[in-house]
Amino acid sequence: MSPARKDTTVEVGGREVRVSSPDKVVFPQAGLSKLDVVQYFLSVAPGALRGAGGRPMVLKRFVKGIDQEAFFQKRVPENHPDFIDTATLHYARGTSAEEAVIRDAAGLAWVVNLGCLDLNPHPVRAEDLDHPDELRVDLDPMPGVDWSQIVDVAYVAREVLDDVGLVGWPKTSGSRGLHILVRIAPEWDFRQVRLAAETLAREVENRAPGLATARWWKEERGESVFVDFNQNAKDRTVASAYSIRPLPDARVSTPLDWGEVRVRRPEEFTALTVPARFAELGDPHEGIDDAVGSLDALLALAKELGPAEKPPRGGDGSGRRASTMPLIEIARTKTKPEALEVLEQWKAEHPDVVASLHPADTLVDGMRGSSSLWYRVRINLQHVPEDARPPQGDLLADYDPWAGRTWPGRPAD
Repeated sequence: MSPARKDTTVEVGGREVRVSSPDKVVFPQAGLSKLDVVQYFLSVAPGALRGAGGRPMVLKRFVKGIDQEAFFQKRVPENHPDFIDTATLHYARGTSAEEAVIRDAAGLAWVVNLGCLDLNPHPVRAEDLDHPDELRVDLDPMPGVDWSQIVDVAYVAREVLDDVGLVGWPKTSGSRGLHILVRIAPEWDFRQVRLAAETLAREVENRAPGLATARWWKEERGESVFVDFNQNAKDRTVASAYSIRPLPDARVSTPLDWGEVRVRRPEEFTALTVPARFAELGDPHEGIDDAVGSLDALLALAKELGPAEKPPRGGDGSGRRASTMPLIEIARTKTKPEALEVLEQWKAEHPDVVASLHPADTLVDGMRGSSSLWYRVRINLQHVPEDARPPQGDLLADYDPWAGRTWPGRPAD
């Protein structure tokens, strides 16, 4: 058995890109090494660049493997090659970051070498950072929702888009849901684009009550498909086309033709199967940049619908949102496996309560920390008889993602 190579180089479009630890196994179940992942992205480069090229991106780096949480790096490494462009983004909280902008297949290989599997570009071009040219519809199923319901909601969303003169381009999220991408003229700011996306979500819920929801608070959605309009807020990113998700089968966020949406399934599309599909069929989203639309009709609909319902606020003067649901929090953890382990521990201690829970009553939320996700575990007791509801107790795990960090108003640990 030959020793593992420390590094190698790949030639891409006349450029040489270094790949460190090329033999490192990234997806053990699928048998894919780091170099295999690089070669996968090169095989679908035109499609991947159609989704991520020319846009500033957050580098989501899985440097410790897919079983460990990725960390999010906004600032481009100082020693980046000259074929990596940059753009300086300014955030609402007053900070800024010079982010990477890839333009070609060599750039793809470079970010993959850093440990990026799913690419997370902003919905703006580097040449105009204030006006998105893409509206993103994220169909996020709650627990207990099957694929057929997601598909039904996708077709309702397509119908709404048709009615307001916009063209939707579907792709699997690479996880459980669907994304629908909409190219728009860069004439509206982030606030207006988010309002348009929220209006779309509300109209989808109006046409498919019970199947779809625009309710932002997770415990209020039930077993429905959440039309996640907040993915259009400034600073938000989603996995772009042809991204590999950190799942054991190396599942890919795959563009589809609308005729495929009802008959294909997300698990069919992996880093092992997508290159042959791409070579045979090309990219179903090839025409997306020629289908640029206007938000005028959606923003007119926003005025017609009126302001969205606001959540109630607590009466303690803090202004914090008060849930109308009987929620208890049971844990905060650093990783999702830890969260699921604590959840099983709680369930074992409360079998009578578990018997009354519906699938969507168990809430395991990935929360954005300073540079990575952490996890909050809550239980919605809405289906548990009041006299059988356990009270809020001490957390079974209490991870603090901000331990050791200080800022104005937060005391030092």
